[in-house]
Amino acid sequence: MLWIKSLHLIFMVSWFAGIFYLPRIFVNLAMTEEDAAFNQLNLMARKLYRFITPFMILTVVFGVWLMTYNGSYYQMAGWFHVKMVLVVLLVIYHFICGHFQKQFAEGRCQKSHVFFRWFNEFPVLLLIGIIILVVVKPF
Repeated sequence: MLWIKSLHLIFMVSWFAGIFYLPRIFVNLAMTEEDAAFNQLNLMARKLYRFITPFMILTVVFGVWLMTYNGSYYQMAGWFHVKMVLVVLLVIYHFICGHFQKQFAEGRCQKSHVFFRWFNEFPVLLLIGIIILVVVKPF
């Protein structure tokens, strides 16, 4: 079980690293006016999104695997249900990032750099909530 937990955490940290950085690329994409810089940032965003998507999948797979070790406990744990809601929100956020990446690649994203600065804060809030729920188990 500790190997599964370790892999879950490794993939989760890797996924979060990318999910923190990708919207920062979007900020720069929304600000740039140079074609060469725009194209380079687009390439970076596309590669990063493709790179972190398997980490998202593996995080979920190993998380589900961990649940199977004590499923009856997790069914009764309120903190776990809230954590799952936050994880679902994070997965949705991931796919929204993919949507924005595609819009930038097609040259049709109309969001401002200010929007993406605020958009970038959402996964931080999710991470804080998830960590507190898992460590403290407040209910």
